[in-house]
This record gives sequence, C-alpha cells and structure tokens, in this order.
Amino acid sequence: MILRRLHLHACASRRSLAYAAAAALCGTAPRTLPSAGLLRRLHDAAGDGLSSDSEHGRRPGPLTLYRNLVSQGKLTYDSYQENVASELDDLLRRLQQYEMEMEDYHAQLYIWENSREKERRRLLVEEAEDKQRDGVWIDEKRGFLDKLVTRRRRGNIEPGVGKWVSYLNREKKLDKLVGQRPVSPVAPKGLYLYGNVGSGKTMLMDMFYGATEGVIKHRRRFHFHEAMLEIHDHMHDVWKRRDDDKSVQSSAFSWISSLPFDAKIKEWLIGEEKYKQETQQKHILLAVADKFLVDRQANKTGASILCFDEIQTIDVFAVVALSGILSRLLNTGTVLVATSNKAPEDLNQDGMQRDIFLELLSKLDENCNKILVGTEKDYRRLIPTEGSTQVHYFWPVTSDTYSMYEAMWHDITNQIGGDTISVTIPVMFGRSIEIPQSCNGVARFDFEYLCGRPVGAADYIAIARNYHTIFISEIPAMSMKIRDKARRFITLIDELYNHHCRLVCLAASSIDDLFQGTEEGPLFDLESFQFETEAEGTKLRRDVLAEGNVGLRPSTSGLVAILSGQEEMFAFRRAISRLIEMQTPLYLERVQHAHPSFQLQAAPAVARNNRTCVSQCAPSV
Repeated sequence: MILRRLHLHACASRRSLAYAAAAALCGTAPRTLPSAGLLRRLHDAAGDGLSSDSEHGRRPGPLTLYRNLVSQGKLTYDSYQENVASELDDLLRRLQQYEMEMEDYHAQLYIWENSREKERRRLLVEEAEDKQRDGVWIDEKRGFLDKLVTRRRRGNIEPGVGKWVSYLNREKKLDKLVGQRPVSPVAPKGLYLYGNVGSGKTMLMDMFYGATEGVIKHRRRFHFHEAMLEIHDHMHDVWKRRDDDKSVQSSAFSWISSLPFDAKIKEWLIGEEKYKQETQQKHILLAVADKFLVDRQANKTGASILCFDEIQTIDVFAVVALSGILSRLLNTGTVLVATSNKAPEDLNQDGMQRDIFLELLSKLDENCNKILVGTEKDYRRLIPTEGSTQVHYFWPVTSDTYSMYEAMWHDITNQIGGDTISVTIPVMFGRSIEIPQSCNGVARFDFEYLCGRPVGAADYIAIARNYHTIFISEIPAMSMKIRDKARRFITLIDELYNHHCRLVCLAASSIDDLFQGTEEGPLFDLESFQFETEAEGTKLRRDVLAEGNVGLRPSTSGLVAILSGQEEMFAFRRAISRLIEMQTPLYLERVQHAHPSFQLQAAPAVARNNRTCVSQCAPSV
C-alpha cells in the first residue's frame, strides 16, 4: 500500500513538472484538466454488502455488482455472465494504470507538439525572410538583370509538387530539431461481447461503464443509432470548419498578420499554412474520430474508452464510417468495449466493401478479446416482478384499459404539476419535432404520430433525451403489412430503453404477440435509419463514401440479406425483450437515477456537496 501511494505521488509529480515545462516553453499557462462529468449511476439495490472499494470512495467493479445483484435475487446466476464480469473487472484494473501512463504520455506529447509548432513557424519565418530579401522590391543595390531573373524565379512560389517537396523537407528538418513523436503506451485489450437477445451483454457493459467513473477521463457510451448521428454531426462541423479555415481572415492565420513582411510574402505564408492543414486533414473520418470521444472538450489528457452497444453494418456507410473511425480510435490508444448480436466476422455477411471491412476486422482482432455470452435464455423475462403495484402496458384496447391508461396519465401529470402544452424541440441539423402533449418531462403520443410518418432515430433520441416518461396509445399488432412502421417502432424502443425512459403503452395485443411473423417477406425499410434531412443525408453519405472510394449502395442481393426477415426478427425480439424489462420494478425504480434529465438536475447538487456520489443504480440488461 505504501509503495502504491509513493508510485501515485511520483506519477503526479512527473505530470506537474511536465505541464509546467510545457507552459514555460510555450509562454502560456498550462490548460486546466477537465472535471469528470456526471456519469451513469448504478442502482441502490446493489449497494448492500459491497466490497471495501465503496468504503474507500471507489465504485465497485462489474464482478462485485453482478454477484451482489445475484445474491439479492435481482438477477439469475449465469456462468457466462460471471465470466464476462470477471474479464471486465480485470480490464478495469488495467485501465487504472493505463490512465496514469496516458497522462504522462500526453504531458510529453503536449511539450513535443508545442515545441514542433514553435520550430515550424521559426523555419517558415526564416524562409519568408530569405524570399523577401531576394525580392526585387527590397534590394535596390542589385543590378537590373539580377532583379529580373530573381523575379521570374520567385514569381510563382512553389506551385504543385513544389509545395509538397517543401512541406516534406520542412518536416524532415523538424524531426531532426525536435525529435520523433513520443511513443504511446500499449493499450490493454478491450472486449467484444456477442450473443443472443437478453443474454446480458448491455447490462454487463453498463456495469463496466459506470465503474470507470473517476478512473478514465474521456468516456463515451453509444448505441449504434446515436453513434451514427454523432458521426454525421461531427462531419457537418468538420466541413463547416474547413470552409471557415479557407478564409484568409481565419484565426489559424492570425499569427501571420503581425509579421513584418510584404503582402506577397504573407500570402505565401498563408498558402503554406493552408497546405499543411489540407495535408493533415485529408480524410474527413480521421478528423471526426479525433473529436468523437473528447466531445468538443479542449483537453485530451489521459486515456479514452468507448462503450459501443449493438455494433451493426446495415449499409455501406456504416461499414466505411465504423471502419475509419474505430480504426483511428484504436490506433490512438482508445480502449473499446462493444456488444453485438453477431461475432465480428459475421457482421458483414453481404461482403459490402470487403477490403475496408477486413481492415476493421483486423483492428478488432488486434485490440479486443472476443467473448461469446453463450446463454440461450432471455434473462429479461426472468427479472423478478414481485412488488410491482402498477401496470404500464395496457392491452387489448377496451373501454376499461383506455380508462386505466387515461388515469395513469392524469396521475403522473398531476404529481409533476404544470400545464399540458404543445411544444417544439430541436432534433439535429436544424430540424425539429413537435410534441403534441408535453408536461414537465412527460410526453404523450399516438403510434401513428411516432411511427406512421417519415421520422427516425434522430427524432426518437431527441424525444428520449427530453422526456423521462413517454405515453404511446393505439399501438397495433404489427406484421409485415406495416413493416415500415414496425421498423420505426423497433428503433423507437431501442432509444427509449437506451435513455432509460419510463414507457406507458396502450396496445392491441400483448407484448409477445405484437409482431406476428415474417410470412410476407423481408422487412425492407431504410427510412428508419434516416439520420438527418434527405438533402443533408445525401451530401453526407455521398462525400464520405467518395473519400472511402466506395459505391453508393450494396448490391440488390446484399440489401435482401441485410434486411432479411431473419435479421428483422432478431431486432424485434430485442425490442420485445426490452419492452418486457421496461415493465419490471428493477427498471422503473432506476428511471429517476439513470435518465439524462434527472442526471442534469443532480449535477448542481453534486457540485455543491463537492463529494463523490457512490450510490448505485441497476444496469440495463
């Protein structure tokens, strides 16, 4: 224990010295490290009988959480799940050391990058001085013929290949002056969990994600739909920023304006800066990946971890985007914990963009341990329902069930208080959606409004983030005859579940009978994956696919394979499984802990108390 404390103290001292040195070198104060955000809590139900970790202010690990929930009868024991929890526990311990190593690495990198940029500008200024000294507009003592030859030689400064050669020569000089980039520490291998619906993949990943609070600074958890939206959002920002940076008035060139050079030389300097930017930002997905986890924070000190739920490759864009971004993140030391219903090699059975996909497989194999959560049971169906006093899923639609549904709406809105009004909330890319009935975090819709129109994941995420309780009426028994609505309903349930919303339904049939089969053929509907307006989406997909050197769409046979009845049946089984869990006391009790709106309300209290919150909430199964 004493040695451990001495080691931590030594690491902290090295980091302080490194940042001080960087500040002295650059003539600026060191940047303030970002504070950890408010993170997913684990349920209070698992709080009894925890290990000594909680006594020392540390969150219990996944294995401790899992065993406590099992011992309390809130989960059914499964050897596959316990094995995964143990693997996640080991990873968590390795991440504690890796975080310190990455902080040291980023301190060294900060010094190296600032030193290199300082030297690069010095070299540029020296070159600019030579050009101005050789120019005919300065040196009046030189002969007319000499001036004329110099003017012709310098008139068109380093066009085309010349700029590339000049850039490479400058980079070689910088390597000698500043040295090579610091070598990053070896990242611990992440985990790729795959298995059947309800096998516990998401639950275990969420246990792990919650336990990383205070251990890893840069942490993000994404479901597939949310990740795709975030990618598009960042792509939009990158394109906009590149357009802004092309302007001569860009802040990136402000350091040039004060230099004592003529306009022609300043123009040359700006051209060199633009060329450097274009060279270093050639592929948009790399720029997007660099912003993907830091989430627009100014500081990138420490390790990064990405928890990615339900990895899919539904179309060409998903293959290209996931391959480019995940490969970049893994190359730069991010640790990945992912879930999927399929093993990595089975993700792309149609063979879309095979070479790009094989590169992704290689990266996953190199950086993740693949683990099958092999149980055949749907454990959501086995979550105890004792103590449940309220029904939140009313069926079939009769006068009695309608009256109970209405009574619950009035009970909940009366408890919350406030008027029921119609509001409009922002979605993404300048879009918005109207909420017909809204009351302080509670919203009410009918099925046709949410699933019978061309809306998609972006709209559902906006609703889920803004409302902790959602009422949906007139849900029909779905079949392939309304496959587009059924597909949207799957996406809707995924997002309400991922954001931990309370859901109250009035439906024509029981949860198990909502989907009646695939006898009419494959569910073919790409509308439910529209992440933005049609025009914006077309531009985004066309440009990124062009940069990835791919076609606009897979083959016809591939589309049938991607969206086959078998694939849709799995997705709907997942939705049914989640609907069942959303009715259980274990899920409903933790809405007030896990939903984003309650987390935002809790943040000021946490700041005032200035202490670490060690309460727990139950993870999603």
